[in-house]
Amino acid sequence: MAKSSGNKGASAGHKLGQMVGDWFEEHFVLPMLSEVAEKLGLYLDHRFKKRPARGSKVTWRDQDENAVDYDFVMELGGSDSELGVPVAFIESCWRRGLRHSKDKARDDTGKLAPMREMHPTARFLGVVVGGDFTAPARELVRSREIDLLYVPKDKIFAAFKGAGLNVDYLDTSSEQEKQKLARVFARDFTDAKKTDIVHKLKKMLGSAVVSAYVSGVHRALAALPQEIRILEVRASVPRVFESISDASEFLQSPTFDIDSFSRGYRYEITYRDGSEFSRDVSTIDNVRVLHKHIERLAEHLQSLDKN
Repeated sequence: MAKSSGNKGASAGHKLGQMVGDWFEEHFVLPMLSEVAEKLGLYLDHRFKKRPARGSKVTWRDQDENAVDYDFVMELGGSDSELGVPVAFIESCWRRGLRHSKDKARDDTGKLAPMREMHPTARFLGVVVGGDFTAPARELVRSREIDLLYVPKDKIFAAFKGAGLNVDYLDTSSEQEKQKLARVFARDFTDAKKTDIVHKLKKMLGSAVVSAYVSGVHRALAALPQEIRILEVRASVPRVFESISDASEFLQSPTFDIDSFSRGYRYEITYRDGSEFSRDVSTIDNVRVLHKHIERLAEHLQSLDKN
């Protein structure tokens, strides 16, 4: 994610990176995901729109109730005025250099992975990277079962060059040289140029990129449950020991007394692609909510297949 910080003291190289990053997110990633969401009948939330249903940021809470910001979220049944059921979370970023690639991969996957544990419907987690991204960083993303769309820097720079814009500079360039480049770039980086660069980049990548991405999201969402397990979980009265030997003796043949005042439920799913979801909740109503979300997603996908 690249967001303008408004920091007047930022270096010219940093400002260039912000401009390219914002362009990549708004003019390449956003239209692609919008097409995906439209084809799948989903609502796409992102930072480039105002939405009364939320605050100024695209924020969802993890299992520890921490508020986490995301670049893009696809929702089932969402609207401008009402939050839907999240089914896909996507992060995007622009990387001019290879440094700290693995740290970035670790940060983004660290934000995304908990959503799979939090929401049974969050079947697609993805990262879209433009620029330099090392092979170990790409492998880290994929190893955590998170989709990766990677657009190499040379193709992006070639698209800019084809539109008559230079955004590259040597690492040894002085601040003065980078400032001059940034001024010229900002002056010529019009909306028409932004659109032209996207067209050139998509032509280099091939039309199959977007169609393959649509298929990938649909395939992930379509891996519906093949088995659902609902368990009642009761807590036992704790057995307390004042010595290690007493605890060791107890563990040779342990027995527990069930606490009738303490119980909960576990909702477990095994999906057709082999992945699993498990959540402990306090009431049967919470189980019903989780199951209702899965039911809605299944009905939605079935309606798409009929059309």
